[in-house]
Amino acid sequence: MTTAATDRLLDDLAGSGPGSGQGSGTGPGSGTSAGARTSAGDVVVDPEVLASYRHDQAAPGLVPAGTPVAVVRPRTTAEVQHAVRTAARHGVAVVPRGAGSGLSGGANAIDGCLVLSLERMTDVVELDGPSLLATVQPGLVNAQLGEAARREGLHYAPDPASYEFSTIGGNIATNAGGLCCVKYGVTRDALLGLEVVLADGRAVRIGRRARKGVAGYDLASLICGSEGTLGIVTEATMRLIPPPRSAATLAASFPTLGSAGEAIAKITRSATPSVLELMDRTTIQAVEKMAPQGLDEDVDVLVFARSDLGGASALRDVDQMARWCEEAGATLAITTDEEAEGRMLMAARRLAYTALEHQGATLLDDVGVPLGKIPALLEGIETIAARHDVLIGTFGHAGDGNMHPTIVYDQHDPDAVARTRQAFAALVRLALALGGTVTGEHGVGLLKRDFLADELGEAHELHRAIKHALDPAGLFNPGKGI
Repeated sequence: MTTAATDRLLDDLAGSGPGSGQGSGTGPGSGTSAGARTSAGDVVVDPEVLASYRHDQAAPGLVPAGTPVAVVRPRTTAEVQHAVRTAARHGVAVVPRGAGSGLSGGANAIDGCLVLSLERMTDVVELDGPSLLATVQPGLVNAQLGEAARREGLHYAPDPASYEFSTIGGNIATNAGGLCCVKYGVTRDALLGLEVVLADGRAVRIGRRARKGVAGYDLASLICGSEGTLGIVTEATMRLIPPPRSAATLAASFPTLGSAGEAIAKITRSATPSVLELMDRTTIQAVEKMAPQGLDEDVDVLVFARSDLGGASALRDVDQMARWCEEAGATLAITTDEEAEGRMLMAARRLAYTALEHQGATLLDDVGVPLGKIPALLEGIETIAARHDVLIGTFGHAGDGNMHPTIVYDQHDPDAVARTRQAFAALVRLALALGGTVTGEHGVGLLKRDFLADELGEAHELHRAIKHALDPAGLFNPGKGI
């Protein structure tokens, strides 16, 4: 944008409306880290501050990130509406953003865009214990909703690995999952209703507060996973559940991918674990290098499971899982109903990504395959790593087939970056060849957009038609997702 066009946009953002302040100090160079208060919320144009809003946590050096003309940080739905209407009048793209913890480039800025950061919309609007629901603003951190639910003797189930810093709005944008989704489902399974600001600035409520309802199309589920391309979530009504009972834990090691796959198949067919996770040899070795856990680095796969049936029932459940693991060829299977010991057994899995990050820049993939194809996926990943001479450590959610093969590379070495791109493309195509998906919970963003048509096929045009119907000018997060 030209300087004059930028000035007009910023003056318009500072126009009259709910929550407006003096409307001054928003011109170029006057923004501060605090931001000038306007009808659209705090508006920031300080270049140093803008730089921190350019990208999310997706692979360094592999995903483009532009420079926004400004960052707006609203606190209310009305302020979001004003920002959206202003951007629409000026034909400026709007890139919504939560905590910036995404891994697909979905929150990366586009040159000249307006970044709409929802980080200050953090209220718990309502927590209705008898109805088992909570209505919150999108900037509330997942863990904060969990704590609010615990104070009422309830539980919020979706638990992405980033739960301590990712926001509910961001979780909705990508339909985030987590370790416990094998039993309790992903974000969409906990979603009841939304307040959404549309591309024309209208705020509409979709979904419902009731547990059941089939009136009209399921628009809340449509918005969930749409990565900010269809509307801006300003409130979300989420389902709460009674707290899980005490849990028992299993950790088992396997000498081959096939034996681990056999055990996983038996567990998923015959039990209801609350957690079912795995790590491959490369990831095990990375964990041992960073924070020794006493793991046998010669095993091919570690499988972790938990049952939250409570007390003796939970222990019987994981003991049965351990027997299935041993029948499949596990070299070791350990169970415990002591929570502290359970946390120790699960510690290696929780360190998986951090341990790989310690070895270099990381490109964390997020493919999903049918459960029976997990061994074939892991074998294919080993072949791809050797073919492209890259380090790939794989961990993920064995209970639903959502795996995270993670490429470690030197972002300053052009050859390493090129080999990483090639290996990444091969990983995605492998998942599709196995009947899987390009993303299970991280979203398409910029990282996976080139592969989306291969998965959607003729339905791709249907997705684009929905996008055009809700955002005809294409100003909401353009170039992402669809």
